[in-house]
Amino acid sequence: MTGYSALPQPGADPFTERTPRVVAARKLTRRAEREKTRRFLAEGANAVEAALAHALEDGGKVYELFVTERAAAQHERLLVTAHEAGVPVSPITDRAADGLSETVTPQGIVAVCSLVDRPQETVLKPGAKLVVVLVDVADPGNAGTVIRVADAAGADAVVLAGDSVDPHNGKCVRAAAGSLFHPAITRIRDVDAALKACSAAGLRTFGAHGYADTELDQVDFDQPTAWVFGNEAHGLPGEVLDAVDLAVKIPMYGRAESLNLATAAAICVYTNAMASGRTTT
Repeated sequence: MTGYSALPQPGADPFTERTPRVVAARKLTRRAEREKTRRFLAEGANAVEAALAHALEDGGKVYELFVTERAAAQHERLLVTAHEAGVPVSPITDRAADGLSETVTPQGIVAVCSLVDRPQETVLKPGAKLVVVLVDVADPGNAGTVIRVADAAGADAVVLAGDSVDPHNGKCVRAAAGSLFHPAITRIRDVDAALKACSAAGLRTFGAHGYADTELDQVDFDQPTAWVFGNEAHGLPGEVLDAVDLAVKIPMYGRAESLNLATAAAICVYTNAMASGRTTT
């Protein structure tokens, strides 16, 4: 036998919303509990698949996989992969799945994972070619989408600087669609320290700014680059624009005043990747 019925089960009956392990996992929807336990929830097939691959190949950790009977039937291969990775698979009721989900329509498959962020000295080091820095980015959906963009463009790392959102926030994890586990991620509270760390790693820093003098098509991408993006509503603070090597704007050919953060990041990062011959794997 393979699949749901063949894998190790903690008990004959599915866990309910009152089962202690489910209760403990549900607390991980709160940032304070994530920081305390160094664990977070990855919901959905894409995120779970990436988490398990991260555990098998890159030293990540998946502590447990919760799955409803319906989801188990749909994602049998993931359960087999979990078994190969030594991850306990725990059946749960639909109501328990609702409690672990922050969406209107839960997928019924949730992994408890170790946090993915790393110390800055292991992330920002010579050899990096393309890095994305988010400064005071507040919306987790935007942050997750930019992480996905960075991953797709072959970026080495993503830095969440200043008061940026927790990348392990449920909405951020979903928006990243599995990419949270691919590029190296670090969090640096001090924005100036983050920029200096980029420079020390040999990266030229470009700040995305709608009123910059230099347009994107005027930039030479002949050096390793760190793209710096600011808050959705306010952009980059003046002191950050003064600190970066070059402020760059995306030219507007129509009547739109500006682009949203994720779109601007995609344009800048992909332009950089293609111009410098960056390839994905």
